[in-house]
Amino acid sequence: MEKKWKRASGLLSVVLATSTLLSACGSSTSDDGNKAATDSAKPANSKPYEITMAYIQLNDMPDTNLVAEAISKITKEKINATVKLVPISISAWTQQMNLMLAGSEKLDLMVSSSIIGNFGSQVAKGQLEPLDDLLKKHGKGLVDTVGMDLINGSKIDGKVYGVPSLRDIGSDNGIIMRKDLVDKYKIDLSKIKTWADLDPVFQTIKENEPGLAPLVQQTNNNMPGTNMYNSIVDTLGDNLGVLADPGNSTKIVNLFETKEFTDAVALARKWYQAGYILKDIATSQETGVNLVKAGKAFSYTSNMKPGFEQQEKNLSGKDMVAVRLTKPLQTSVSITGFMMSITKNSQDPERAMQFLNMMYTDKDIANLVSLGIEGKHYVKKADNIITLPDGVKQSGYQFNQWEVGNNFLTYVWEGTDPKIWDLTKAHNDKAIKSKAVGFTFNVDPVKTELAAATNVINQYKVGLESGTLDPALTAEFNAKLKTAGLDKIIAEKQKQIDAWAKTAGK
Repeated sequence: MEKKWKRASGLLSVVLATSTLLSACGSSTSDDGNKAATDSAKPANSKPYEITMAYIQLNDMPDTNLVAEAISKITKEKINATVKLVPISISAWTQQMNLMLAGSEKLDLMVSSSIIGNFGSQVAKGQLEPLDDLLKKHGKGLVDTVGMDLINGSKIDGKVYGVPSLRDIGSDNGIIMRKDLVDKYKIDLSKIKTWADLDPVFQTIKENEPGLAPLVQQTNNNMPGTNMYNSIVDTLGDNLGVLADPGNSTKIVNLFETKEFTDAVALARKWYQAGYILKDIATSQETGVNLVKAGKAFSYTSNMKPGFEQQEKNLSGKDMVAVRLTKPLQTSVSITGFMMSITKNSQDPERAMQFLNMMYTDKDIANLVSLGIEGKHYVKKADNIITLPDGVKQSGYQFNQWEVGNNFLTYVWEGTDPKIWDLTKAHNDKAIKSKAVGFTFNVDPVKTELAAATNVINQYKVGLESGTLDPALTAEFNAKLKTAGLDKIIAEKQKQIDAWAKTAGK
C-alpha cells in the first residue's frame, strides 16, 4: 500500500452505511506478504483458544458457521486459535452490546462505532481494552498497513481503543433506485439535481406501482431526512453538538436548530404526507436493501461510494442505479465510524490482537471474512474478479465488509470496476475533510447529561427525520434537549475540540 495512503486519512462511505452499506488503494498482499504476516504472528500459544468476534448484521447470513470453520483452519495453524463469528442484527445491536459488555459474557473482538454504537461511552465505562501495547507487541503488520495517522484517530485521552477498517472514507449521499422501474417509466436521472427534484419520481411510482413504497429507510435509525444533512454536517458521532461548516470551522452548534436539519425534516414530512414514504417507516426494523429484495420498495436514501450500485445489487438481487446529490465529505466519524476493538471481557487480549492483525495483512483471512468461501459463495472469473457460482442467485454469506479489516485485500465482484480500489482511493483523496477528522469526544465529564439528551433524541429524531412527526415539534424537541443539558454538552465538546485543535495543528 502506498506510503501516501498510510499518511492520509484516505478511507469511509458505510456508511454509514452503513451500510447498509459499504466496502472499500488498492493494496494487495502477495503470498510472500501472507507468509511474513504469518511468521510475525506465530507466538508460542501453548493452549488453544476460541476468539469470539461480534459484528453488525444487515443481511442474511445462514452460512456464518461454515465461514467461521474455514477461518479457523487458518488461525488454528498460525496462532493456535479458532474463531467464532457472532452476527447481531442492527436493530438489536446497541442493546445486545450493552448487555454483553455489562456482564461477564466472553467477547474478544467487537465492531466499535461512534455512529452505530456508543464508542465514547464504552471507553468511559472501561469496557474496551487500550490497544497501544498490544499493537506494539502483536500488531506490526496492522500498523504498517493502516498507518498510525488513522489509528490515532480513535484515541481518547491519549490511548488507542479501536482500529479503523480500511475502506472508503468520506461519503457522498444520494438516492438508490430499482433500475427496472427507472427504465420502465423512463425516469430521466439527469434532471435530479436536488432532493426536491425527487418529487415527480416518487409520484410516478406511487401512481403506477400500488403496494410498492416509493421511498423507505436505509436502516431503522437512518431515515430519508438523516441522509440529507449527514452529507454536509459533521455530526461528531452523537448529533449532540455538531460542525455545521465542517470544512472551514470547528464551531460547535446545535444540529436541531440548523437550517440543514430544518430543511431536511420539512421535505421528509412533505413526502410522508404525499404517501411517498413507507407508512410504518418509524417503527420498521427492516433495512432498505431487504425491502427492495422483498419487492416492497423502490428506493432509499443512503451514503455512497464508488461501486455502491453493484454492492447493493449483490445484496438485493436487483439491478440498482444511484444519483449522488452531495460531494464526498470526510467527517470525524469517518475513522471511528467502524472500528474493531478488544473488550475487557476478553480472556486472551493478545490472541485477539493476533487475529486482528491477520484481518489486515492476510489476504485469505480478509476474503473469508468479507466474501465467504470460494466455490460456495463465489467463484473466480479472473485473478481478482469473482462472481456467484452457477445456479446461485444470491450468496448465503452477505457480510458488510466495510465493517472490519482491510477491504483493499479483497476480490472484486464482477460488474464492479476492476480498478475499484484505485477509484476508492481517489474518492477518499478528493473528499472535503472536516476540521474534526481525528477528534473523538470524551463523554465522561457530561455522561449524565448525554444519557438524558440521548433519551430525548430517541423520542423525536427518527419521527422527525422519517416525516412521521410534524416539524413543528422541533421547538419542543429542542426545549427538552436544553433541559436535559445540551448546552453543557456543547460547551464541553467545544472546550475539548479547541484543545485538540491546538495540539493537532488544525
